[in-house]
Amino acid sequence: MIPDIYIGAGSVAGNSALITFAVYLVGVFVLAGFANRIQASKEFAGEYFLGSKGLGLWAFALTAAATSASGGSFMGFPSLIYTHGWVVGWWISGYAVVPLVSLGLIAKRMNQVGRISGAITIPELLRRRFGSASVGNVATMMIVFFMFFYLLAQFKAGAEIMATLLDGVVVYENLVASVESVTKGLPWVGDTGGDYLLCLSVFAVAVIAYTTFGGFRAVVWTDVMQGIVMALGVLLLLGLTLKQVGGIRNATGKLTEMTPPEFGTATLQLTEPSSVEKIFSKGSWLDDASGNPYRLGESVAIAAGDTTSVPVEILKITTAEEIEKLRGGGIEGVKLVDIETTPHAYGAGQRGVYVTAPGPSKTNPVGFMTVMLAFSFAVFWNFGGAGQPSQQVRQMAFDGTKILRRSIILVMVFFSMIYFPLVIVFTSARVLLPGMEVYADRVMPEMAAFVTESAGVPWLAGLLVAAPFAAVMSSVDSFLLLVSSGVVRDIYQQNINPRASEKTVKRMSYIVTVAVGILGVLAALNPPRFLQDLVVFASGGLGAAFLMPVVFALYWRRMNSSAMVGGMISGALTILILYTVGYIVHGKFGEYNLLGLHPFIWAIVVTAAVILLLGTRGRKVDSSLVEKYFGRAG
Repeated sequence: MIPDIYIGAGSVAGNSALITFAVYLVGVFVLAGFANRIQASKEFAGEYFLGSKGLGLWAFALTAAATSASGGSFMGFPSLIYTHGWVVGWWISGYAVVPLVSLGLIAKRMNQVGRISGAITIPELLRRRFGSASVGNVATMMIVFFMFFYLLAQFKAGAEIMATLLDGVVVYENLVASVESVTKGLPWVGDTGGDYLLCLSVFAVAVIAYTTFGGFRAVVWTDVMQGIVMALGVLLLLGLTLKQVGGIRNATGKLTEMTPPEFGTATLQLTEPSSVEKIFSKGSWLDDASGNPYRLGESVAIAAGDTTSVPVEILKITTAEEIEKLRGGGIEGVKLVDIETTPHAYGAGQRGVYVTAPGPSKTNPVGFMTVMLAFSFAVFWNFGGAGQPSQQVRQMAFDGTKILRRSIILVMVFFSMIYFPLVIVFTSARVLLPGMEVYADRVMPEMAAFVTESAGVPWLAGLLVAAPFAAVMSSVDSFLLLVSSGVVRDIYQQNINPRASEKTVKRMSYIVTVAVGILGVLAALNPPRFLQDLVVFASGGLGAAFLMPVVFALYWRRMNSSAMVGGMISGALTILILYTVGYIVHGKFGEYNLLGLHPFIWAIVVTAAVILLLGTRGRKVDSSLVEKYFGRAG
């Protein structure tokens, strides 16, 4: 029999879940309101973009943690666990010590240099460190370029979460129908579902509004609240999941018997013509002539009077126990014919592939996670995290070394409370929710709706869904401010209007924050398929462009502006080249792992070599700047 769950949680979560979720959103806007009142009594730019550099323990720790735990953590990461199994725990294991590395490596020195320079943004800090406008301009361009991909991924995640929660609510469904009637056939958005477009618009308006209104302090305060919601939501989800799946032992036993599904195409055939158009939603369960279960990978319509559809994407269940459980449970009056499917490149027909390395892969014949790639990601998460400007700017804002030391411990505990439970939850999700590969990025809110409905507490779905929503919001608000601060502080003030008044800066900050958000929404109107791919690309690009250059800038006296610019550009180009090769080789967006290593590893090597070459042979550094940031030699 088909599980009592569909693509969409609104019908099972009910209005109580929506009320819980709405209360959470009200809390976000209340905090933004308080932050806006504080802005009035402080210097605008320093307060709006950096909270006047006065973050305490909980504020600094949880804003750092919440910003790292983005939509990729709660949407893309669960989709990978569901798709590839236990090996993804190996993939994410290095995250447990990310705070120790990313904060311990440069945070103290970054805070010192930030206070010496009086900078508010990372490009401004680097420009003042080297006395070079070129350094600041290149840094700003890198941030704007890669952060745009990050924003694209987060906007998609926010829209997917809202669509899952609201699906089945009558008013919402009527609005979706209206949106689809208006947008159908339009370029760029014509093939995008009305549910996604509506939810994207609502999410974007909410997050852009409170970020623009409240600035950095609102971002930090909401990050604290969102961090608490994330941890609480994950732990509740873990408990409900283990209870319903019968414990880890039972879940692992069932997972051991599973074999990867097959993807392909088929034609829908009605037993008799219909007088009206028949629409079958993505995720619908259908049978073939023998009663074997398949799941639609896209929505399809059969015109009135017709009996067959065009070929559509499908997913075929291959695990014997699941086939028997789901057999004959498809929509009546329609069968699949002309079925063609392709087995996984690695793991096809293999039992136990979800509980062993390297894990199944649809396209890679060596599996999802090799030893070298696991090593690469252990390095990537830790050192790539240290290179993220969204984290570096927070390291300029904490108030004292004692806060830094305690924050490292607190964030390590926070990450352990999130990532390891998520691995357990979403390997178990394969047992409870079969066939979710057709919409893997929505497995988190679907799972939240399913376990709360099954436990008889559907109102709790609102809180559980708020956890990934909090992760997305805490990332979007930070990235919006990071990009807008770069445009206003490092492009407009430095290159266009150096004498801009505080009133002008305030007005430009609001305008740019809204404009960046709108551009992100326009790009996300036609969403990318795999959210986590964008997150890894953007993280890798930013880490490649900023990690080694910033480390050398903070600790090497002989570092000059040429080496800084060369390091940033060479790191970004390394990522772009290897992703381009990956697209050519694999035929889809993704990295090319040269010698089995992630592009970020190669970027570190390249940037270090470029920096050392230009730093030792380039022009001499300004001795007054060296003395200012390093003190007198010897």
